[in-house]
Amino acid sequence: MPMNPRLIFRWTAFLLAGGYCIRMLIFGGWDQFAGPFRFLTVWALFCSFFAFSRMMAIEEERSERRWDGFVCMTAVINTMVVLLYWRLFFADPNSVTSDGQLAAWHLELYLHGLGPALQVFDTLFIHRSYRRLGGAFAWLFGVVGAYLLWAELVLEPLNTSPSGTLTSGLPYPFLNNLEFADRAIVYGSYFATGVVLLLIYAGIAWVFRRRFPVPATL
Repeated sequence: MPMNPRLIFRWTAFLLAGGYCIRMLIFGGWDQFAGPFRFLTVWALFCSFFAFSRMMAIEEERSERRWDGFVCMTAVINTMVVLLYWRLFFADPNSVTSDGQLAAWHLELYLHGLGPALQVFDTLFIHRSYRRLGGAFAWLFGVVGAYLLWAELVLEPLNTSPSGTLTSGLPYPFLNNLEFADRAIVYGSYFATGVVLLLIYAGIAWVFRRRFPVPATL
């Protein structure tokens, strides 16, 4: 009996996400409060792990719950991480890293490239998400909002690094050089980026569904 290529893909994506989650818990650096969970990249990673676990459950017919809103949000946040990270890094490496240096090549490749690409590919072409956007918007605003509150209300007062000219403890170095009003503008751009990406993916998904109608089994 031939192997189901979708199952192979999802097992691979699931195991990769799980492996990097474990690595992050062990080697993520706990010298500051919350360790690796200071970073949106890590939030996106754990969201991907959960999303792939739910997609696997569907593929193996262990569940019929689709989690559309959650998996759409996860794809969008992963894409936000990639776009924002590389844009800031190439503008000024010190703005997003403590010493201006990239992490191990395989870690950068997965966290800021391959991992998000796998998530987006599944939501668009296998899971066929983006059918009802209300839940996706709710998850997106909820998770991004929770992360920003986490950074401002918990990480800043409890951490001393990285430090900047105006404050310290915010996870990305450049934020510590901004007044709160300026940070609020940056945060607003994050929400706007997420909305635009969600609408773009919804458009791509709509075109794909029109061109390749959903099989009856889905």
